[in-house]
Amino acid sequence: MSAQLSGAQPAHAALTADDPREIGGYRLQARLGSGGMGVVYLAHTPGGRPIALKAVREEFAGDPGFRLRFAQEVASAERIHGLFTAQVVASGVDAPTPWLATAYVPGPSLHEVVRRHGPLPERTVLMLLAGVAEALEAIHRAGVVHRDLKPANVLIAEDGPRVIDFGIARAADAVALTGTGLRIGTAAFMAPEQALGGPVSPATDVFALGALIAYVVSGEAPFGAGPESAALYRVVHEEPDLARVPQGLRPLLAWCLAKRPEDRPAPADLITAVHAHPLVGPCPEFGEGWLPWSISSEMAAGRGTGSGPVSAPSTAAPAHARPTLASPAPIPAPAAVPFPAPAAVPPPTPAAIPTPAPAAVPFPIPVPTAGPGPAPVPVSVPDPGGPGVAEPPARTGGGRAAASSRRAPRRRRRPVVWLLAACAAVAAAGGAVYLLGPPPGAGRDAAYARVGQEVALTAPDDSYEFDLRARKVVPADTADWYLARDRSEFVLPEDSDAYVADGDELGPAACVRGVDTEPVTRIAFADLADERPFCIRGADGRDLVVVWLVEAGADGGPITAAFEHYRRE
Repeated sequence: MSAQLSGAQPAHAALTADDPREIGGYRLQARLGSGGMGVVYLAHTPGGRPIALKAVREEFAGDPGFRLRFAQEVASAERIHGLFTAQVVASGVDAPTPWLATAYVPGPSLHEVVRRHGPLPERTVLMLLAGVAEALEAIHRAGVVHRDLKPANVLIAEDGPRVIDFGIARAADAVALTGTGLRIGTAAFMAPEQALGGPVSPATDVFALGALIAYVVSGEAPFGAGPESAALYRVVHEEPDLARVPQGLRPLLAWCLAKRPEDRPAPADLITAVHAHPLVGPCPEFGEGWLPWSISSEMAAGRGTGSGPVSAPSTAAPAHARPTLASPAPIPAPAAVPFPAPAAVPPPTPAAIPTPAPAAVPFPIPVPTAGPGPAPVPVSVPDPGGPGVAEPPARTGGGRAAASSRRAPRRRRRPVVWLLAACAAVAAAGGAVYLLGPPPGAGRDAAYARVGQEVALTAPDDSYEFDLRARKVVPADTADWYLARDRSEFVLPEDSDAYVADGDELGPAACVRGVDTEPVTRIAFADLADERPFCIRGADGRDLVVVWLVEAGADGGPITAAFEHYRRE
């Protein structure tokens, strides 16, 4: 079961009445996760060793094409013996419900670690890069391509990472050819050739590893979030956004994220590059201190999840609100660091592909540059919520509509009664509403610089909100600077000001003037016709975001909006 096991459930959820109590002679104890491909259980061998047992859903079990491919991929997975992979223990490919048992890893996934602790320090990330690259070497030696390497499929143990679900995604291809809305892989971590439906190779996994590392060290996927179709378009046609990646890692990740498979490094090249880095050295060890203390102590206390993308309740602040965890000890970098040069990746073949030995050359790594190349190829993918689109919805100019500057208490699901009363009293007096007073230095002459690229995000319903600083969609009431929505309008942050433009363009200077002179506290979807943007300025005046409503689903359906983030210099 690959990435489809992404449902957020409590760790070790109790078995339901419909769950079996035993599969293949292994007694089941709890649920670790579930998703489109099946259910993952915590089970035990007769001798008492814990394992992760993955049972396939009935609709897949009844498909002959899936069964054949599943048996082939399980046979390949059983040949993988890397120390950084979750070993296959047993399988039941001919059982009425096919299943696969792997070693149980008592640790959280990288997805959970970043969600709870924020971006990881550079040394930890370099160690992860080397460990996952070694896992890919073992997977590729067995003639397997993972195809769905992403943070949810890398578990963290005290002695290093473990890659799970290698090769199993391919088993669903037979069903994907006839299934509606089913795509194997995860858009934000999918290589261009995979997004276009082309053949995959070990280089496909290297691209995914580069995207994974960029996410772990920055907290954001390099090709943004939002609708799958938009993410796939950016993967194929746009360069990765590595602005939040530490400078010393950018050349290495840009090498991994080259558009052409032959321009990417081999896993051995990545391991050599890590050994050459001054934060790691030639003999890295996954000993005490490779993980930040907050993570290792949480794991030692038994609060981490295990062997599957399972979520545990967390009261921690959003990732972007916490400082980046510090490395165990700062090590000064020398003027020049030897890094390997890009080694040519041999053409993909069905058989195992040997990894060539890299040749060391001085840092920095040559970053592939985009040539003229062919014209962009539209990407059309099935979308469970509607038809596929060729590219992110474009904003086009439109007519003007009357400005909306209505005064009303700001509505929010958090208890803010005293704030609402204060707003109503000031509004009744005809004054401008500043919950915390005018932000210092936030005058109309303040200079703002754009942060990152524009992103398009989709909130499925009002149980989700937009995290304005992290530029992602999160569950409601979890972001400290948010844009929420209900059935007919946006819900603004309690401590921020907003302004709706009277035309189809809006920049930082116009936003500052607008929130100072014509602030609004409610923004109905109907007020945003003809591509009218609006902006939100943070309480301290440092950050502001310009928002375009791209599409509003009927009757509380999905809302898609484009966001541009600016920060005062």
